[in-house]
Amino acid sequence: METSNVIESFSALAQETRLEAFRLLVRHEPEGLPAGEIARQLSVPHATMSAHLAVLSRAGLAASQRQGRSIIYRANLKHMQEAIRFLVRDCCGGHPEVCGPLGMSLSDCIPDQETR
Repeated sequence: METSNVIESFSALAQETRLEAFRLLVRHEPEGLPAGEIARQLSVPHATMSAHLAVLSRAGLAASQRQGRSIIYRANLKHMQEAIRFLVRDCCGGHPEVCGPLGMSLSDCIPDQETR
């Protein structure tokens, strides 16, 4: 992952509604949520939510798929994993045991599986 991709990803999350939308999508993996339901749960107007979801999608943090009349959004967990890996790539100056607690904290919340 390139530095510019990481900056774009974290910039997208540096806004409260987008951060909450991403966290909501993470909680609803792997099914995802319709755009209208995201807007409803976050009490955000549909047009505003659409703009926020577009920012998350451009940053690689969300993916959408049309299902009938709805657009279903899902969190791109693989992208987030790559962004976090980028942050800690050179962790602890060659002493990985120092970063052990960080790795353990992440392993509790994400199943060890292939994601998008």
